[in-house]
Amino acid sequence: SGFLGKGLVNSFLGGDDSTGTLTSPAFTIERIHINFLIGGGKYAGQTCINLVIDGKVVRTATGPNDVAGGSERLDWENWDVTDLAGKSATIRIVDERRGGWGHINVDQIVQSDRPQRFEPAGRELVIEKRYLHIPVKNGGRKVRMKLTDAGRTVREFDVELADGNADFQTFLDLEGFRGKRLAVEVDRLPIDSKALDAIHQADEVPSAAALYSEFVRPQFHFTSRRGWLNDPNGLVYSGGQWHLFYQHNPYGWGWGNMHWGHAVSKDLFHWQELPIALYPQRYDDWCFSGSAVVDVNNTSGFKTGTGDLLVAAYTSTGRGECIVFSNDAGRTWSEFAGNPVVKHAGRDPKLLWHEPSQSWVMALYDEFENKQWIAFYTSKDLKTWEIQSRIDGFFECPDLFELPVAGQSGTSKWVLYAADGKYRLGQFDGRKFIPETEKLQLWHGNFYAAQTYSNAPDGRRVQIGWGNGIEFRGMPFNQQMVLPVELTLRSTADGPRLFAEPVRELAGLEGPTRRWSEVPLAENENPLADVRGELLRITAEIEPGQADFVGFTVRGVSVRYDAQKRQLVCRGVAAPLMPVDGVVTMEIIVDRGSIEVFGNGGRTALSVGGVLAADDRSLKTEVAGTGARLKSLKVVELKSAWK
Repeated sequence: SGFLGKGLVNSFLGGDDSTGTLTSPAFTIERIHINFLIGGGKYAGQTCINLVIDGKVVRTATGPNDVAGGSERLDWENWDVTDLAGKSATIRIVDERRGGWGHINVDQIVQSDRPQRFEPAGRELVIEKRYLHIPVKNGGRKVRMKLTDAGRTVREFDVELADGNADFQTFLDLEGFRGKRLAVEVDRLPIDSKALDAIHQADEVPSAAALYSEFVRPQFHFTSRRGWLNDPNGLVYSGGQWHLFYQHNPYGWGWGNMHWGHAVSKDLFHWQELPIALYPQRYDDWCFSGSAVVDVNNTSGFKTGTGDLLVAAYTSTGRGECIVFSNDAGRTWSEFAGNPVVKHAGRDPKLLWHEPSQSWVMALYDEFENKQWIAFYTSKDLKTWEIQSRIDGFFECPDLFELPVAGQSGTSKWVLYAADGKYRLGQFDGRKFIPETEKLQLWHGNFYAAQTYSNAPDGRRVQIGWGNGIEFRGMPFNQQMVLPVELTLRSTADGPRLFAEPVRELAGLEGPTRRWSEVPLAENENPLADVRGELLRITAEIEPGQADFVGFTVRGVSVRYDAQKRQLVCRGVAAPLMPVDGVVTMEIIVDRGSIEVFGNGGRTALSVGGVLAADDRSLKTEVAGTGARLKSLKVVELKSAWK
């Protein structure tokens, strides 16, 4: 990154072992500076750009990086060539280095009367208002911004700071610093930059009146006010509220700067976004994924108030697995003084209470002996943890829970889940998971890192996943959560299997409803020609008959059942689905950025991302072949959760 235009000199040809030189035609030195962008290896004479006069190197510069680390970003450098005025010269770019960082990147070599270089920059502010608005340019040059209070760093992060026109304004919550004089510093800006001048204070977040009304903003899938989100974290029900913590970059549209965002809801759809829950302890010690529980019996001894004691575990990338706790409904969190409680090669702690053994369990993604595992640790007090066992073949973001098998009184199975949505059923004794199935799959498509709620009322197992890869370009926010679903374990011909259905709270967003029954389907006919809608819940019971495929075109997107392959298919995402007594059912949930499809009462589920065309609100049947019919159809218009 950091080059200008569409190309650059890049000697990484097939790897770092390629070598060679690139020499310019001769030119006359006519200005007092030569400016250029440079990146790559920091090896004098080996990965460099040289100014050559009369066969001699008179100026040289290397890339900034070595094997200890760095980035592939090009930055400005310059040579003062005042003493070389009028001379004939050439530029020679050199790569004579093999191995790590054995390459050189150069771009935009310009003669100039003024230098172009980067220097540290800063300004001071007396904090008088709650928020610091920061202009962001998507894809712009990242700088490291730091806020200090009397020399003590209080915030530090990367941001694509706009130097001119901004794509959007993000914000920094400084409520705890009112009246203080803070220094705002960045590691490097062009020497004539005015970017810091554009940072300003306000008592509201940017564009507060327009929040959630952006034309592609999902209307009932959770998205953050500003910035990036990914994995749901710390899903816990407490005090009548569903808490959703999540991986969050508050300062940019892309992944990075991992904090824990926080939102609460009474119904899983009307969300109130709260201040950041977990800030990194320092730059590059990010708050990665984790979970939260209610410590009902105060086994940890952290309780100080009368409300629920919330305890969370998260991965600190610089320390290990850490415990934090809250006595004020998750609004503020305190670090356990004994952190980290587990150090290992891995991440993503999932906490749960195992009643039979009266112990806490932490399920962790673990890299051990060149394999990928879920490791199980136990504790009596959430502070001291001992490893008990491992099971291999799982990657990232584990979840572990027990579910009764519907219709089989007294029978239950444990479910071990991982980030990719694949799971195994088995038994868990509080120390070891004994699998009884191979890996099974419920979700397909844009779905990753799902977690289920702890302490949910009525014994419900409510799950929220991240709709990974669902992008909202041109917006100040990016990525969304998948629709909240309730998981159940039901008997099938193949044995017990997980089913997922939209949570019952979705009914609270339902508006006008239309119904049909016993509708024959034929090619080139559309019995739904007069139906239009933006946000939809479509429930269909279909007899495919002899048709090759049957389904709907929803706002221009095909959602069909392929009767030949026995698959649900939408936008290239396919999932197996067998008819039941010659019938398949589809429940289709349509929002601005995604379509979700639940087949046969949740036997299989698809999350399919992609912003839908705003000007197409049509609904059509589609069929190839004969004999298909709609046994029943219900089309419900859904209301925005934000309005």
